[in-house]
Amino acid sequence: MKVNLFYNREAIGDVLLMAIKEGHRDDVELTTDGPLTVIRDKRSNEILGINVQEASSILDFKAEQRGHIHLEAEQKKALEDFLASKGLDEVDLTDKASLVVGHVLTCEEHPDSDHLHVTQVDVGEEELLQIVCGAPNIEAGQYVIVAKPGTVMPSGAIIYDGELRGVSSAGMICSLRELNVKNAPQVRGIHVFDGEIQPGTAVDISKL
Repeated sequence: MKVNLFYNREAIGDVLLMAIKEGHRDDVELTTDGPLTVIRDKRSNEILGINVQEASSILDFKAEQRGHIHLEAEQKKALEDFLASKGLDEVDLTDKASLVVGHVLTCEEHPDSDHLHVTQVDVGEEELLQIVCGAPNIEAGQYVIVAKPGTVMPSGAIIYDGELRGVSSAGMICSLRELNVKNAPQVRGIHVFDGEIQPGTAVDISKL
């Protein structure tokens, strides 16, 4: 099981969030062992996520590592050793991109809203994502940042599949402000890349 890693000490404290698989909040159970909390599906017992408190005592985080992070070799080894000591050596720390480039193929007005739009977005997978977006600058043809379902945002919020005014939505098209990017524009509106980028390309917010 591959994992998405999120760390933002300023927003949520010294906690490493490890998102593995999407689950409904009403169908999970939590077990805590010291600084480690494991989130499992009640029925299958499958691990959905792991929270590591006091994470900086285990990993030597770099200043630029905040939000969705990628581990360096020494950090990965330290985390693998910690998880193995807790009996969780089955967790695969190979990066699973959750913030990716999306290509907005279509953008139509929402049937029950005067400001929402329903988009079909290519994120480099077999199926398109339908995402309801409220940004005033959303248009077809754009290359944007998509937080796929299961993404943990810098605020600690988890992006779930859901509905907005009766229309299904899977994921979120992001602004730099929502990603807590330094010097992000403090106005409404998604981030739009200049030029074409391969859909599904992982987005490293530390480089934006």
